[in-house]
Amino acid sequence: MNFNIKTAFLIIVLALPFIGKAQQQFTLRNAIDTALLNNFDIQIAKNYVEIAKMNNTYGVAGGLPYVSANAGDNASLSTINQKFNDGTAETNISNKGENDVNAGVSAGIVLFNGFKITATKEKLNRLQNLSEIQLNQQIQNTIADITITYFDIIRQQNYLKIIQNSLDVSRQKMDIINVKKNVGMSDAVEILQAQTDVNSAEQLLVIQKTVIEQNKSDLLLLINAKKQMEFSVADTIIIDQSLQLDSIINYLNRNPQYLSAEQQILINEQIAKEVSSQRYPSIKLNAGYDFFQSNFNKGTISINQNYGPTAGVNVQIPIFNGNIYKTQKDVAKINVFNSKLEKESLQNSLTTQAIKTYRTYSTTLQQIESQRKNFEMTKQLVDVVMQQFHVSQATILEVRAAQTSFENAAYLLVNLQFSAKVAEIELKHLTYSLGL
Repeated sequence: MNFNIKTAFLIIVLALPFIGKAQQQFTLRNAIDTALLNNFDIQIAKNYVEIAKMNNTYGVAGGLPYVSANAGDNASLSTINQKFNDGTAETNISNKGENDVNAGVSAGIVLFNGFKITATKEKLNRLQNLSEIQLNQQIQNTIADITITYFDIIRQQNYLKIIQNSLDVSRQKMDIINVKKNVGMSDAVEILQAQTDVNSAEQLLVIQKTVIEQNKSDLLLLINAKKQMEFSVADTIIIDQSLQLDSIINYLNRNPQYLSAEQQILINEQIAKEVSSQRYPSIKLNAGYDFFQSNFNKGTISINQNYGPTAGVNVQIPIFNGNIYKTQKDVAKINVFNSKLEKESLQNSLTTQAIKTYRTYSTTLQQIESQRKNFEMTKQLVDVVMQQFHVSQATILEVRAAQTSFENAAYLLVNLQFSAKVAEIELKHLTYSLGL
C-alpha cells in the first residue's frame, strides 16, 4: 500500500468530534484517526524518524570540512639561580613573571579515506528509510489492534442481542404459564422452570453489558483517549470477500517486516564497505593561521612573537595492525550473509502465515452462508414451538430445547463472522493494506 503518512496525519483533524457527546456513534475511522494522533508508540516511532533525518547529513558522515579556533593566555612566576663554569658572576633572578599568549584558527577536510564517507552517507540514508518503514509498521500494528478490538465490541453487542432475545422468549413463556396458571392448566414445575430461565437470562444480560463496557475501555486505551466517555459503535460485521490468495502472496513484498529486512541487508553492506575502507590510505588537507607571543621580564629578550599561516597534506597508509581490519571485514561479510538468510526465512514465514490465514478466511466465509440458513431455521423453530406452547401442544422443555438451538446457531454465526473479519484484517496487515 502506498500509505502516505502525511495524508494520514492530515485527516486526524476529523478524529475527535464525538468527545463530550454521550452515546454518539463512534466509527472505526474515528478510532483509527484518534489513535494516529494520540498513540504513544506511533509518536515514539515518529521521533525516531526525525532523529534519523537529523543524522542523515554529510557532516555526520565526515564529508564536510572542520574549522576550529583556539586561544590561550598563560602566566608564570619563576626564580632563577645560575652558576657558570667559566667563573663569571652568578645570575640570581627572583619572582620574575612570564606571559605566553597564543591563538589560532585551523581547518581541514578529508580528501580521500577509501570511500568511507560515501559508504557512511549511504548507510545513514538506509537507516532513515528503515525508521520510516518502522513508523509505517507501527501505524499498521495500531490500526490492526484497533480494528480487531472495534469488531470484537460488535461481536459482544451481538451476543447481547442473542441474550435479549432469549430473555424476551423466556418472558413470553412466563406470561403464557401465568395465564395457564389462572385457569389451573400449569403446574409448579413449569412455573419454576420459566422463572429460572428469566432470572438466568437477566443475569447473563447484566454480565454481557459489563463485558461490552470493558471492551470499550480497551478501545479507549488503544486510542489513548484522555478520558473515559460514553459512545456506541455499529452493530454489523461487514467482511471484505474479494481477497484472493495469489494477490496476497504477490503483495507480501510490501510487508513492513519484509521491507525492514531488505533495508537491514543494505545497511550491513554499507557497514562492510566502511570496514573495508580502513585498508586504504587516507589523505587530509589541513590549513590554519597561528599566533604566538611570549613576554619576558628576564634575560636579553623581552618579547618573542611568531605568527603566520600554515598549510599541509597528511597521508596515512595502514600497513599492519594485527589483522584487526581483516577480522572486522570478515565479521561484516558474515553479518551481510546472515541478514540475507533472515530475509529469506521471514519471506517463508510470511508466505506460510498468509496461506494458513487465507484458508481460515475462505473456509469461514463458506461456513457463514450455511450457518446463516441454520440460524434462520432455528429462529423459525422458536416461533413455531412458542405457538404450540401457547395452545398446550408443546412442553416447556421443548421450548427450552428450541431456545438452546437458536442460541447455539446465533452464537456460532456471530463467531464465524468475527473469525472471518479477523482473518481479513490479518491478511491486509500482512500486505500493508490496512486503512485503505
